[in-house]
Amino acid sequence: MSLPDRRHLQAFHPFARLNRLLEGVGPGGGGTPPVLLSIGEPQNQPPALVATALAEAAEGWCRYPPPRGTENYRRAATAWLRRRFALPEGMIEPERQILPLPGTREGLFFTALATVPLPGDGGGPAVVLLPNPFYHVYAGAAVAAGAEPVFVPATAENDFLPAFHALDADTLSRAALCYLCSPSNPQGMAASRTYLKDLIQLGREHGIVLAFDECYGEIYNDDPPAGALEAAADLGASLDGILVFHSLSKRSSAAGLRCGFVVGETALIDSLDAALRVGGAGVPLPVLEAGARLWADDEHVAVNRHRYRDNFAIAERYFGERQGYRRPDGGFFLWLDVGDGEAVTQRLWASQGVKVLPGSYMCQAAEGAEDPGRAYIRVALVHDPDETSAAMLRLAEGLAAIDPGSKGER
Repeated sequence: MSLPDRRHLQAFHPFARLNRLLEGVGPGGGGTPPVLLSIGEPQNQPPALVATALAEAAEGWCRYPPPRGTENYRRAATAWLRRRFALPEGMIEPERQILPLPGTREGLFFTALATVPLPGDGGGPAVVLLPNPFYHVYAGAAVAAGAEPVFVPATAENDFLPAFHALDADTLSRAALCYLCSPSNPQGMAASRTYLKDLIQLGREHGIVLAFDECYGEIYNDDPPAGALEAAADLGASLDGILVFHSLSKRSSAAGLRCGFVVGETALIDSLDAALRVGGAGVPLPVLEAGARLWADDEHVAVNRHRYRDNFAIAERYFGERQGYRRPDGGFFLWLDVGDGEAVTQRLWASQGVKVLPGSYMCQAAEGAEDPGRAYIRVALVHDPDETSAAMLRLAEGLAAIDPGSKGER
């Protein structure tokens, strides 16, 4: 078996590409500090209980992290799942079906290594299904596992949700793993409960492991997005064939804490645990203590959620329906149609000192087809409302200079 060229992994990294695009281009803005709207990194601090918990559990820093975490953490995660998704008693077994993770990124990556089979004699590589646009970890994981990534369009024409059911029978028969992010990054579309149930049934019919990335599930505008566990409960409460990933990075603005978990079928959790024990890192004991307290507290999450809602209200004043603006179901990104995302990204940086991400850097063009992200830019609304208002003004002015018809309200 020939191993995949590791350089292919970097080809999917959007920020490495962004650095190359802007290399040698100085930020404009008339001497005002640059505004970084390219990375989805929360800029507000997590609640004070994090520092308190870390200090109180400081004796745990000298110990290696237990791979399965602590009973306290697993039970806090389980209690939150039951509270958030109204799950039936006993659906989740915390000792066997919860695995702590340093965020979700590592778990999502190692899932491919743990579940994708090696090519058989004379057979081609397995297939990994992923939405297009996609989080670069999904594609990198597929390549690292020796699989063929199949990019399924998630565009305005299909309500920004990938039509996995429309794939041909051969592709579905070869598929070993399928990634879905809901609410999605970058479009912010939340899959309905019906969509999730249909996908679970499709996965079980074809023996496809489903990896549901729900890291934006607590950042929403109106109604809480449906979760894969709710859909599984509707189908009889079995976790067969599914893994669901959650994180404190966005929910609690604790990206630096590196704390999350995956919940799912016992056999899949065991396989992922085994892979992580070889090449991954556990969650330190003090972090597990802080994480348990964060999962137990919903008040700070509501405050956080309102902060992002305020930011979208600000964005609407500037864009309305321009650039294809729509208020997303969840997450904290704008997905704006600017005609040529890469060229506009360069010009916004050079003229306004505003850094955004070209949509094409989150997409893969199918052979003979146009890149579905080529016309877009992704804008992260992660700053406080005052900074967001100033940033939206600069962004709107920059876009207006490029296309006078794009100028928004103030």
